[in-house]
Amino acid sequence: MTTRAVVKGVGHYLPARVVPNSEFEATLETSDEWIKSRSGIEKRHFAAEGETTSDLATHAAKAALASAELEGSDIDALILATSTADFTFPSAATMVQHNLGMTKGFAFDVQAVCAGFVFALSNANALILSGQAKRVLVIGAETFSRIMDWTDRSTCVLFGDGAGALILEAETGAGDTSDRGVLSTDLNSDGSHRDILYVDGGVSTGTTGVLRMEGKEVFRHAVEKLAQTAHTALASVGLGAEDVDWVVPHQANIRIISSTAKKLGVPMDRVVVTVQDHGNTSAASIPLALSVGVANGQIKQGDLLVTEAIGGGLAWGSVVIRW
Repeated sequence: MTTRAVVKGVGHYLPARVVPNSEFEATLETSDEWIKSRSGIEKRHFAAEGETTSDLATHAAKAALASAELEGSDIDALILATSTADFTFPSAATMVQHNLGMTKGFAFDVQAVCAGFVFALSNANALILSGQAKRVLVIGAETFSRIMDWTDRSTCVLFGDGAGALILEAETGAGDTSDRGVLSTDLNSDGSHRDILYVDGGVSTGTTGVLRMEGKEVFRHAVEKLAQTAHTALASVGLGAEDVDWVVPHQANIRIISSTAKKLGVPMDRVVVTVQDHGNTSAASIPLALSVGVANGQIKQGDLLVTEAIGGGLAWGSVVIRW
């Protein structure tokens, strides 16, 4: 028998303010059609003044707990994937821990930008397999609207704010790919590509900074590396694209999503797509898409999912899960 980290609940939260593409037309040389044709994005959500990443994460976590019929006190560990934490320290995860009434265990942030949730999910799986935790709450939450250059039409129209969460719990499985839970993970990074996607601020500059991106280079790396990591994770447990019920990708850009699906050999009708409604929410995009996919009746218990993401660093990876 084998220990598996099985999904018990999922939830998400989006700030109240909805920002359609047309809102950018007043300040930028752009249009709704220009943005949609290049990214697939139609709208996104922006956090309200005073609404922090930990606030968004708390709402998503509460939704996941409710779907699992659990309380904060039932959680052993909390991992929050974010690049836009409220403060340099303490971690946003500890703030969420307090907000949920989680009085035992531990909480920490993971920073791998848009790949953050995949890295956090892999860490949560490892904690469960090692016996350090029985139940782990994994959250992706971002307020990227706080690190945009509002004069750069190539980046500021792409990003949004939001949060998604899921709960993993240790269960015993047969040890084959029919088991529910995380079946495999694959993580990668390459710091030599730092300059194609980064924020030009931090402790070294004494400023928060804003996001800088070389879009064509990011696209080129994304399609190749996302398909590769998904193939690697599937092959490690003897599975292929034909076994996948749903690809749940990082929601960066519809052209990246469709090109990666084609390279994987998975038709778009088996890909969960939410980028049109949320934009790129970085570490929040995969858990948001998972939660929406469940709510829409797409993702059902027993389905085989592969999630994949790439972000600044570069950092990229994938997780194969039997829902």
